[in-house]
Amino acid sequence: MAYRLLQWGRQHRGKIFVGVGVGVGGLLLWQLNGRQLPLQTEGFIQAPAWTQNPLPGRDVQLKTLASTKEFDVLVIGGGATGCGVALDAVTRGLSTALVEKYDFSSGTSSRSTKLIHGGVRYLQKAIMGLDLEQYHLVKEALHERANLLQIAPHLSAPLPIMLPVYTWWQVPYYWAGIKAYDLVAGSKCVKPSFILSKSSALEKFPMLKKDKLKAAIVYYDGQHNDARMNIAIALTAARQGACISNHTEVLKLLKEKDVTTGIEQICGATIKDHNTGNVFDVRAKCVINATGPFTDGIRKLDDPKIANICQPSAGVHIILPGYYSPDAMGLLDPATSDGRVIFFLPWENLTIAGTTDSPTGVTHHPAPREKDIQFILKEIENYLSPEVHVRRGDVQAAWSGIRPLVTDPNSKNTQSISRNHVVEVSKSGLVTIAGGKWTTYRSMATDAVDAAVKHCGLSAKRPSGTDGLILDGGYHWTPNHYIKLAQDYGLETDIAKHLSRTYGDNAVKVARMAKVTGKRWPIIAERLVEDLPYIEAEVKYGIEEYACTAVDILARRTRLAFLNVHAAEEALPAILKIMQKELGWSEQRVEQERAEALEMIYVEMGTKAKEGAHTKGITLSAIDIQKYKQRFNIVDRDRKGFITRPDIQKLLQDMNEGLDEDALNDMLKEVDLNQNGKLELDEFLELMSNVKSGQVTRNRLATLLKLGEEQQQQKKNISVDRSGGGV
Repeated sequence: MAYRLLQWGRQHRGKIFVGVGVGVGGLLLWQLNGRQLPLQTEGFIQAPAWTQNPLPGRDVQLKTLASTKEFDVLVIGGGATGCGVALDAVTRGLSTALVEKYDFSSGTSSRSTKLIHGGVRYLQKAIMGLDLEQYHLVKEALHERANLLQIAPHLSAPLPIMLPVYTWWQVPYYWAGIKAYDLVAGSKCVKPSFILSKSSALEKFPMLKKDKLKAAIVYYDGQHNDARMNIAIALTAARQGACISNHTEVLKLLKEKDVTTGIEQICGATIKDHNTGNVFDVRAKCVINATGPFTDGIRKLDDPKIANICQPSAGVHIILPGYYSPDAMGLLDPATSDGRVIFFLPWENLTIAGTTDSPTGVTHHPAPREKDIQFILKEIENYLSPEVHVRRGDVQAAWSGIRPLVTDPNSKNTQSISRNHVVEVSKSGLVTIAGGKWTTYRSMATDAVDAAVKHCGLSAKRPSGTDGLILDGGYHWTPNHYIKLAQDYGLETDIAKHLSRTYGDNAVKVARMAKVTGKRWPIIAERLVEDLPYIEAEVKYGIEEYACTAVDILARRTRLAFLNVHAAEEALPAILKIMQKELGWSEQRVEQERAEALEMIYVEMGTKAKEGAHTKGITLSAIDIQKYKQRFNIVDRDRKGFITRPDIQKLLQDMNEGLDEDALNDMLKEVDLNQNGKLELDEFLELMSNVKSGQVTRNRLATLLKLGEEQQQQKKNISVDRSGGGV
């Protein structure tokens, strides 16, 4: 009887989903009206004593790492999961160490969609497939979503996400599914979802394509600054006594024979500090492998013959200007042309779009493919108004993150991808935690430490204390925190907001490091770049947060590289100057750091992919070619066939404008493809081909010539009356 019922359910699961969902949705409208997850918005929570503990310097951490006779736990990997494991272990009273080959959050954990979510599509699969495992996965993720919003209120916030509907039959279908999402969240529901009419949807999201739009459904998930969240977890662990060190690589695992069983057991690792080159052993009762996509590399240090469990997948994201989306409303495309899901979200006053999902190799320096960037642009264009011209040249940065999908070695079917995280304990005692997603990092960490306690004979003094544990910087933070910061230190409003939302109640420490400007306003804080709120003091403070390289500052202590590659390049000289002074770098080290930072921007942040996207040759019509030749000749007055710096200076003088020598040189260098010091006509026509196709935007010389042409045309069109009459 039960088997027949199950078969019937599978045959009619679509009807069940819609019918039950609609009924549940109606109930939820009544039950959840006005009900939402309580978020910290006012008043202080009494901060525990550990928040007053000074953050040990990196040198101190390394000395502790080298001199400690034996740790209870040694964690390999400084991503969200690894830092979560370290924090979980130290809250249980276990002596804990963590090492990371590069920087905290240097891998997948800094390259996410920036969402804290339960997984709407997973719930759909759970209901449509009557899949209890998927249901539990969503339930767990929704609990962790609520926890993340509570423990780091300065780094995370609820975000409404709109699902536009273009066919009438899908309105109840999607509405039921989203209401089921609210129901599964239960008391952890961030805010209740709701439905919008076409006109209301366009009012909330005016960039949306209105043709055939029927309605829209809005639901809530969370959003965060992923790299800063990862660092906050690491710093919280450090303040509670964990010994953590970035730029510290595991070279091999140490083993010794168990006198009882005769089996070799892991007892630590040999590590290398990349800053000094020092190599030493760190002994531990248990080693936990939390290295994400690099899981199998550490597993093979334990057993070279072991089969891989990680099946890496690349997810590409792009950053677009803020005018592509409203300030406080995201967009979900639930069914792209190839069946994937695309999110289109406001983030850091810009717009983030992604992601893709394609097999990839494992690398420390993943690069976005032009193919994936074009796919994302095409998909979002399908949802935006024809008035919004989606241009390749508007992509300010692009990156690829490697998602560590895993097969479960404990399952009978070891070839199928696990939809949950996996904990494996090897014969020699290596505990591996793999899979999962950002939102569930804490529960993954708890499961890993549970396995460590069970299999490695650890004596925890107390249970895990991470559920509800507010992270470093969150205890005394409120949404109005930035106002006092601006008032007390004379900061510009956008900088005060940025510092408050990035460092929480530690923002005052950054403000105290800021230079006095000598101006009436702002009183303190020199920006790293003109149009973003990052300041020079953050470089000095980032060093206190264990930043060791210019890339650490550009990509993770600030998010400059992820927001705008040109801004990152502009900020680099100031960052290098400050780090040289603070860290005593030689000129050789400065040049090495400069080269590595520029290489990261070029390869990993989309510059290389963009170069490949530029049109090869000239694809203009004959009419366009004639038009642009006339524009070119406005500057090339001698008809030389090329433009030089003095030609540009003459145009600027005619326009009553002025630029300094460096700006003029940069403007010409930007378009001088063969780097011969002049812009030839063919180069200019190729530039305008790329501008017209949208491959290139915001080009200074192209804009200047256009303005010069318009100004010249206005002079020609002055009427007789305005010129003083005639004879």
